[in-house]
Amino acid sequence: MNKSVFIRIFVFAGLLFSISAQAADAPELSPDAKKLLAQANKRISNIDTAGLKALLKPQAKTVVIDVRNPDELTLNGGYIRAENFYNIPRGQLELSISTYVLSKDTPVVVYDDFNQRSPLAADALMKLGYKNVKNYADGFYKWKQAGLPVKYNDMALDTFLYSNPVEVIPGVWTSIGETGPGSYENSGHNNNLSFIITEEGVVVMNSGDNYLLAKSLHEEIKKRTSQPVKYVVLENSQGHAMLGSNYWKEQGARIIAHKKAAEIIAEHGDDILQTMKRRARDKAFKTEVVMPDIVVDDRYEINLGSWKLEVLYIGPSHSPGDLSLWIPAKNLMIAGDLAFHQRMPPLFEDTDTAAWLDTWTKFEAMNVKYVIPGHGVATNMHEVTKVTRGYLEFLRGKVAEVIKNGGSLNDAYNIDQSSFAYLDTYHDLSKRNAGMIFREMEF
Repeated sequence: MNKSVFIRIFVFAGLLFSISAQAADAPELSPDAKKLLAQANKRISNIDTAGLKALLKPQAKTVVIDVRNPDELTLNGGYIRAENFYNIPRGQLELSISTYVLSKDTPVVVYDDFNQRSPLAADALMKLGYKNVKNYADGFYKWKQAGLPVKYNDMALDTFLYSNPVEVIPGVWTSIGETGPGSYENSGHNNNLSFIITEEGVVVMNSGDNYLLAKSLHEEIKKRTSQPVKYVVLENSQGHAMLGSNYWKEQGARIIAHKKAAEIIAEHGDDILQTMKRRARDKAFKTEVVMPDIVVDDRYEINLGSWKLEVLYIGPSHSPGDLSLWIPAKNLMIAGDLAFHQRMPPLFEDTDTAAWLDTWTKFEAMNVKYVIPGHGVATNMHEVTKVTRGYLEFLRGKVAEVIKNGGSLNDAYNIDQSSFAYLDTYHDLSKRNAGMIFREMEF
């Protein structure tokens, strides 16, 4: 049996299990287990859905811990969306909690699906000395049934894509990736994979993280058109942008990249591939590094039927050689990693934030109406400006104050960035970003 087909059958079986699990009642417990739970519930503090909603107001410091196993979050419909969320399985809680919750005064809420593991988890944390622990007794399914915010490890369990494509405007589609890190569960689909259907062929933005992910995107394209994929534009040299290129070359597409991105692929492509393989394991099947066919300096024009597309290097932004795809007649920019709005912008050693702000001025001058960013749903210039330019100006200003006052790198790490805590990856990136800008501005 074809490996891809086998994986799909396996995942579909898991989906059926997840549907039945969500519809089922709580598992029947033994008398001893019921007694243990009753004793724990006498010692802990329980809250309902209204109580948890109150604790999770914007910029709340409450840590939310899902004590189910990771595969349950993937197969059984996601998990509660919270700024300070962690998945720590019940069996690992006592051993791992200090890694995630440093102060025993931190407010903590634990939950599971049927309120069977979480009371024991809350009791265990209290015995460890945590002073402000609550158990969300309603459980995950009641939260989800109430229509409250939920996140997913994978939104499309029958494909390697994180989510199925949506049409932004007629002819322009995007498959929105997870706004968190790439993972085995999301098949490395943590950026947006977009495509434009013209009368004479299809243009794809980003090849995908691996061969199988690229193939899954192509299967979705073929549901919508019989036109071949003619070009694949790489937004940059990162793995999730370029590692699926060998699949597209097999289909006869030409790969387009900026010259700086092409240089990085040539020099570091194998290292990027090996990093992906360690995460993706079997999902890295058939993935190889290939070089782009067309190397762009500032601009490359694509004309297919009535569609005129412009591959643009507007200027330096989040990484060397970031390309955008401009459709002038539609006033739509597939901006790639030039623009962010739901995910915190990541800064690297080679990110020049001052130059990024200069590039943003040029971008704003184009009066773009529709923006498909590198991560997150399609939006408009106001939203991406608020986050991208707003965040860069904010953090550069705060770091400038630290340097002016003779502060250290540690002072930069401690800058209060909580006004941006609503962005995905805030906890992963905020301190690191402050350090990057401190080193950039100090020297």
